[in-house]
Amino acid sequence: MESVFIVEDSRSFRMLAEHEVRQCGFHPVTATCLTEAQAVINHTTDFMCAVLDYNLPDAQHGEIIDVCLSVGLKVIVLTASQTEKVRAKILAKPVIDYVPKDNRHCIQAVCSLLTRLSRNKRHHVLVVDDSFSLRKHIVTLLERQYLTVLEAKDGEQALTILAQKPDISLIITDYEMPKVDGLQLVYAIRKRETELTQAIIGLSGHNESALTARFLKAGANDYLTKPFNQEEFFCRVHSCLDAMDNERRLFTLANTDFLTQLWNRRYFFERNEQLPDEACKHLAIIDVDHFKRVNDEHGHHTGDDVLIEVASMLAMHCPDDRVARLGGEEFGILSQRKLTAFTQSLENYRQAVADRVMTVTDLPLRITVSIGVASRSGNLTELLLLADKALYQAKASGRNQLVVFDNSDTQ
Repeated sequence: MESVFIVEDSRSFRMLAEHEVRQCGFHPVTATCLTEAQAVINHTTDFMCAVLDYNLPDAQHGEIIDVCLSVGLKVIVLTASQTEKVRAKILAKPVIDYVPKDNRHCIQAVCSLLTRLSRNKRHHVLVVDDSFSLRKHIVTLLERQYLTVLEAKDGEQALTILAQKPDISLIITDYEMPKVDGLQLVYAIRKRETELTQAIIGLSGHNESALTARFLKAGANDYLTKPFNQEEFFCRVHSCLDAMDNERRLFTLANTDFLTQLWNRRYFFERNEQLPDEACKHLAIIDVDHFKRVNDEHGHHTGDDVLIEVASMLAMHCPDDRVARLGGEEFGILSQRKLTAFTQSLENYRQAVADRVMTVTDLPLRITVSIGVASRSGNLTELLLLADKALYQAKASGRNQLVVFDNSDTQ
């Protein structure tokens, strides 16, 4: 659990902040003044960030901010002052953000920001700009938000990086660049087929009034004019990342099996049917032997635990293949590795399951699986029928074995 340092002199406000931060999954550590805060950070600075009241009894002009920044803490500032002078003074420092301390809802805003910062650690951002100084400025702002940042000096280099690192969530690109400009880059990115669309923010110092619409119509998610306001920049970035997280969450809910967390049947067939027919593919169907007996003798809750265990072991033995729960006690795997390597992984898995004593009940429980494998080019439906035949043969031959369909039988 990540820790958050809260420095606040108001007892009621501090207690509310502690409660809300804890509800969001963070561990709050508190201090009431600058003196107490210094004692805490002299002991440890292992905090995700510090949430600081601007006006403290022994530091009435934001001195606590510099103290925390000096030891490398990332800082969110709470302030009841709404003057432009105070706001400018805060934002002149390398803080994450400031939140107006005008009502109890500001704590919710802080918690949302903390959650966003924690999730940012999973995101990679690509900054594309031919201006070295501006690129470095944007990188500094993003790294302050716990984002992992990569850089490209033009659209051409950006496309190379994107091909090598498909896990990039957000691209922030300038418009006017040599070789491949920002609009061309957006078009090129949107032509690619990706499971989860990458978010794009366009930037430009150009005064062309229609440029915003051109970026959005090309497929960008947002657009900012340079020079941009730091607060607005962070709001736009967070908005894009929030949308990405929501999209990924919905994608996961729609395409994974709730019990085993493997891909579900629909996703397995949709994705694999996109492979060209001429490509050689290997399909395995795995069935848990005598699974009905497990449910009847030990209960369905035990059956569920067995499926979770079997699925976990399968994913571990075949990390480079597409693994799914096809339904009930049946699993499917599609691979384009060498057939010998694929079948060896499956045989190792079959043996590991047979050797394992399941710990899902008070009594020792041993499980075995039967595996049917088919390998050939053609469509997935044909491959599935052949793998089914191999699985039937494995079952008929006594179970707990792997059978590879003999293609010579169909010739």
